[in-house]
Amino acid sequence: MAIILFLSFFVLILLGIPVAIAIALSSMVVLIDQGMPLVIITQRMFAGTDSFPLIAVPFFILAGDLLAKGKVSEKLVEFSDAIFGFLKGGLSIVAVLAGMFFAAISGSGAATTAAVGTTLVPELKKKGYDEASSAALIAASGTIGVVIPPSVPMILYAVISDQSVAKLFLNGFIPGVMMGIMLIGIAIVQAYKRNYPKGAKFSPRNIFRTFKDAIWGIMTPVIILGGIFSGFFTPSEAAVIAVNYALIVSLFIYKDMKLKDLYGIICKSAMTMAVIMFIIATSSILSWILANWNIPTIIANGVLSLSTNRYIIMLLITMIILITGVFMETASALIILTPVFLPLINQLDISLVHFGLVMVVGLAIGMITPPVAINLYVASSITNLSLEEITKAIIPYLIGLVVVLLLLLYIPMLVPGLM
Repeated sequence: MAIILFLSFFVLILLGIPVAIAIALSSMVVLIDQGMPLVIITQRMFAGTDSFPLIAVPFFILAGDLLAKGKVSEKLVEFSDAIFGFLKGGLSIVAVLAGMFFAAISGSGAATTAAVGTTLVPELKKKGYDEASSAALIAASGTIGVVIPPSVPMILYAVISDQSVAKLFLNGFIPGVMMGIMLIGIAIVQAYKRNYPKGAKFSPRNIFRTFKDAIWGIMTPVIILGGIFSGFFTPSEAAVIAVNYALIVSLFIYKDMKLKDLYGIICKSAMTMAVIMFIIATSSILSWILANWNIPTIIANGVLSLSTNRYIIMLLITMIILITGVFMETASALIILTPVFLPLINQLDISLVHFGLVMVVGLAIGMITPPVAINLYVASSITNLSLEEITKAIIPYLIGLVVVLLLLLYIPMLVPGLM
């Protein structure tokens, strides 16, 4: 039955059927084969989406879209440039730092890439930076968008694995910072190799001025995450507060958005959320089938028969995560893989929070690995460069992020909260 399930799913994917439809159809094939009533499909779809923590997802998406529309990303870029712009290749560092700042606001890789890229690409071209490499760096920085909290994939993982969203958020900072440091290191090496120019001279006055302008954007993650970690409000409540804060900042402080713009932004966020929720709904049918026929335990026992070494098994799992990220969108891959791997992770006595971080980082890397590389497509549309040009330039950054993933996998003490 497991063979029928997975074979039919991959055949449908290869035929170009959308992931959510492929999950539903392959699950339906199994139910018909086993003589089960098809009313189970409707029941499981409703049950899969009936989860209070999921309320946070649409609101974080909307908050990110509201802030991406306005001047927040522009102010964050200016502040980062005031601090590091004077260095050789300083704009490359600014691209990564701005990506990290915006990651702590949006929770989305594509939104981070679009917001930072739109602001920085014209300036990078004007200063003589290699356009393909700059676009690749901005796309790679966008992967941090789903790692540094608030993170939509972390919320989804927490719901599926029954873990604390707050604990995942708290431990998500260090992997995100590690990714940023790695990208900055590679960018600096390339800056010296290509002899990129230095920016304006270091000026404390300019830092203070740009900080004052960017303070409203910087305060967004402070308010959201500070409230969650202090226990003042839940992640779901924090998401609603984020939307209200984004509205106040955009409408009344920066005044870069009008009331008439809200309809379009809300529609865009609703379309994004509809896709995610439909995948969650159909995946709940798949999860029910997996649990009902004990398929994850069978898979776990099969893998353990190959090796009992937890490090080798974790490496195999990580390779599967990376390969899946190449062909599947992050949320879809996470929703499908998590219930399959959980019994195996439990048998290996590995922290589910640690595994969650490994999975989120691994799938984030998939955002810059074609063919399903959403960040590269966004960078391509911003720069008008071909996907092939950006893909060639992304290789050193891709290798660097894989190194970070392996460090996170084998040295969990790098994240103190996991110990």
